[in-house]
Amino acid sequence: MMTFSRHTLLAAALFAGVTPFANAATDGTDGEALCAQAAYSMGLRYQQRSAEVAALQRQGYALATLRLEQAIADHDENANLAIITDLDETVLDNSALLARDMQACHDYTTWDTWKHWEREGEPRLIPGAADFLEFADEQGVDIFYVSDRYQENEADTIASLEALELPQVSKDSVMLLGPPKAERRAEVVENHTLVMQLGDSLHDFSGEFADADLEGQRRLVEENAERFGDDWIVFPNAGYGDWSEAELNAWEATLEVE
Repeated sequence: MMTFSRHTLLAAALFAGVTPFANAATDGTDGEALCAQAAYSMGLRYQQRSAEVAALQRQGYALATLRLEQAIADHDENANLAIITDLDETVLDNSALLARDMQACHDYTTWDTWKHWEREGEPRLIPGAADFLEFADEQGVDIFYVSDRYQENEADTIASLEALELPQVSKDSVMLLGPPKAERRAEVVENHTLVMQLGDSLHDFSGEFADADLEGQRRLVEENAERFGDDWIVFPNAGYGDWSEAELNAWEATLEVE
């Protein structure tokens, strides 16, 4: 986790509605430490509450629908078309878990509360997801849900997807953590014409991204620029990601307040 100043964290905590000294260990100064997890508040508010993210999500699915229509038109009826979609922060909104953990001053990026959420949580649908997946189903396109949710909670994940009335949900179509995503995608390609992938993280699209550092990922984005918005559809996720500890580029001029 990045290091933040005491004043920055306090401001973030108050902004997030977090009690900044709750359940914290002593810091040797005043007997209490700041809640470092409050630094997540701005990203979580943007992800969960902003109308802009909801608009981007709907925009992503509108584009996906257009591209899928084009792909269907470009293939004959025997092509056995398929799409692959990630689940978390692509189809499912898990921000309630992240917000709960942050407000309890617990670092959700350790993912030690995630299994409980998989079993008992109630994720919401990302705006636009249901309509797009129903369209794909109506067009006879096979849907594969490729996610790094835990295999041991497969029954719970399937139950969550069925409760949300998503199409084509089964043990065969829901492919969870075990082999790397690249291997699971390869299984789909063996018997299908893969025409689209959807995700919030770049490794949802290619194993090359999973093996690259942040600069390597940015280079790979440039190299694959023509695929984004075509057969790769990316959704916003300001809650977590490989970028979360990246150093920021700041203007080097002396701060002047007018």
